[in-house]
Amino acid sequence: MKAVFSDYLTGIKPGLQTLIALLRRDYAYVSVLASDSKGLAVRISQRSRSVSSQTMTTERGVVVRVYRDGQYAEYAFNDFDPADPAAKAEELRAALDAQLALLRASGVKGYDTPILPDEEQKLFVEKEAEQLPEDADVKALVEKLGAISDEGVGLHENALDCMVSAQSTHVCKMFLTEKRDLCQSYVYSEGGLALILSREGNTQVSFESVSGLCGLELFDTLKDKLPKVVSVGAELLDAGRIEPGEYEIITSPEVTGLIAHEAFGHGVEMDMFVKNRALGAQYIDKRVGSELCSMHEGALCAENVTSYAFDDEGTLAGDVTEIDRGILKTGICDALSALRLGVAPTGNGKRENFEHKVYTRMTNTMFDSGSDSLEDMIASVQKGYLLEGMESGMEDPKHWGIQCIIKMGREIVDGKLTGKVVAPIIMTGYVPDLLGGISMVSPHREVFGAGGCGKGYKEWVKVADGGPYLKTKARLG
Repeated sequence: MKAVFSDYLTGIKPGLQTLIALLRRDYAYVSVLASDSKGLAVRISQRSRSVSSQTMTTERGVVVRVYRDGQYAEYAFNDFDPADPAAKAEELRAALDAQLALLRASGVKGYDTPILPDEEQKLFVEKEAEQLPEDADVKALVEKLGAISDEGVGLHENALDCMVSAQSTHVCKMFLTEKRDLCQSYVYSEGGLALILSREGNTQVSFESVSGLCGLELFDTLKDKLPKVVSVGAELLDAGRIEPGEYEIITSPEVTGLIAHEAFGHGVEMDMFVKNRALGAQYIDKRVGSELCSMHEGALCAENVTSYAFDDEGTLAGDVTEIDRGILKTGICDALSALRLGVAPTGNGKRENFEHKVYTRMTNTMFDSGSDSLEDMIASVQKGYLLEGMESGMEDPKHWGIQCIIKMGREIVDGKLTGKVVAPIIMTGYVPDLLGGISMVSPHREVFGAGGCGKGYKEWVKVADGGPYLKTKARLG
C-alpha cells in the first residue's frame, strides 16, 4: 500500500504558498519546509512495557528560510493558520529582520553567501509500506514483542532480561518556494533485541537489530534474531581480553559500516571544509585508501531508514562516489555549504527537526563490494581477528584519527578460526593507514540503520551504513 501523504500538509499548502508570495516582496529568496511525521515506539522488557507515539523523527511544524544582501535568516513555528497567512507574514518579517539587523550590528563577519537557485521543479512521492504506524494494532504488537522477550530469557540459563524495541515513523515533508513544489511520504522502521546475561559477577549484553524503508511488517523478523543474540551472549560470557598490538583484521559488514561512518562520513562533511576543520579538504583527488577501497554516500546508494527523495533544503537525493579505487573524489554537502565552496549540493542537508538548523549530514554511507570470499579472507590471515558487532565510534576530522569500539573478535591463527573470543575491542588508527591496508573485499554487503548520529554531541538524525567484509590491518586493544 502507499504511505499516503499528510492531509494536514495538503490543507495548509495554499496558505504557505500565499505566505511565500507575501514574503517575496521583502526578500530575494523564500523557502518553506513543512513537516508532519507520525510514529509509534514500543519498548518491552521483563520488568516493564511502554508505548509512545514519539520517535526520533516525529514532528509537526514549519521553518521558513529567507535571503537578503548575502545573508540568510530562519524562523520556525507550529501555529500556522492557513486562512490568515498575512498575519504570519507580518510576524515573520519582524523576527527575520531582527535577525539580519542583529548580525549586521554585532560586527561579527558572517559568510557572504550567494542566493540559492530557484528553478521550476515538482515532485510527489509516496513510498510503499505494508503497515503504517498510525494504523497499528498496538495491543497485538505489544503481545508479539512480549512473547519474543519471554522466549529470549528462556533460551539461556544466565539470561536476566531480553529487551525488545520496535519503532516506526511515517515521514511526510513538503518543500516549497516561489517555483518549487516537492512532497514526499515514506515509512521507516527499526527494531532491536538486547539480551542481558550475568554469571559470577560478569554481566554482558548481546544486541541484534533490524531496520528498513518499510512499515511494521519489519518486526516479524525480530524473532529470527533470537538464536544469534543468545549464542553471541553466551560467547561474551566466556570471552577473554585481547593483547594490545597491531593485527590483521577482517571486519564484518556491521564493523565495516562503523568504519565508513567514522572515517569518511564525518571526515568529508563539507560544512567542516568551509570552517577549515577537516583534513579531507586537502586530499580531494589524492589517494586515501588501497585500489580495493571504494565508497558511496547518498540517500539513493542503498535503501534503508534515511533513503528519502529530497533533503531538508529541497535538494533531490543523490548517490555520491566519495572514494573511487582509493582516490578521494569529493565530500558531501548541504546547499549553503555548496554555495560557499562553489560546488554542487549533494542532497545531504538535514535538520534534527523543523526547529533546528541544517547541517551537512550522512545518509547511507557504504563501502563497495569486491570479489573475495570470506573463507579465502580467513585463510589468508596468519595472526589476527574477525571483528563483529559495533558499539560506538568517534573521529577527529581535523587530524583523521579514528576510534571504534567493537563488541568482539574471533581469533584467527594460521588461516583458521581457533574458537577463542575476545571482548570488548578498541580499534584505533590513522584513517589513510586503515583504508590503505585493505587487501581483500567480499561480494556480500549489508546495510544497518538502527540508531542515530549526532553532530558532535547534539543534532541527532537518522543514518545508515554498511558494506562487505574487509581485510586490513589495525591497532587493537
